[in-house]
Amino acid sequence: MSTNPEGATPGFLVWRLSMKWRVAVDRAMAPLGLTHAQYSLVASLYGMHRTGLRPSQRQLADHTGLEPLYVSKLARALEAAGLVERTRDPADPRAVQLTLTDQGREVTRRAIGIVHGLLEQLLTPLGGLDGSRTKTFSRELATLLDVPLDPPTENETERS
Repeated sequence: MSTNPEGATPGFLVWRLSMKWRVAVDRAMAPLGLTHAQYSLVASLYGMHRTGLRPSQRQLADHTGLEPLYVSKLARALEAAGLVERTRDPADPRAVQLTLTDQGREVTRRAIGIVHGLLEQLLTPLGGLDGSRTKTFSRELATLLDVPLDPPTENETERS
């Protein structure tokens, strides 16, 4: 789909774009042994570590928007692959902190470079990563992400 089909809703277009992005990142990460979801976790962890944070699985779930149970599953798989270490938080024994291993940092640096290239390709029509249209687009997306969504009740959908 290269053009906006007549009558396509914003929800449909967001879904198509998110699927296009997920597939592209999955394919690009496969040679590194990562999935898109695993990439989201290690790249977020990498960025958080660079700012001095050592997040718990819960904090990483909140940051990425992934379900805590899914983050736990991904973290265990990444630990088995030697990319992440999981340790108990000394301040809260119920919490599990995540840290990238040396190998995890190296793989993540490579993965970030690859995804950066994909992002540049995707955003070329908007002027690239540094384009003014991209900045506007990013602000609009952030605005939409801040809107709380609660599923309508059956009574609300009947009134529509």
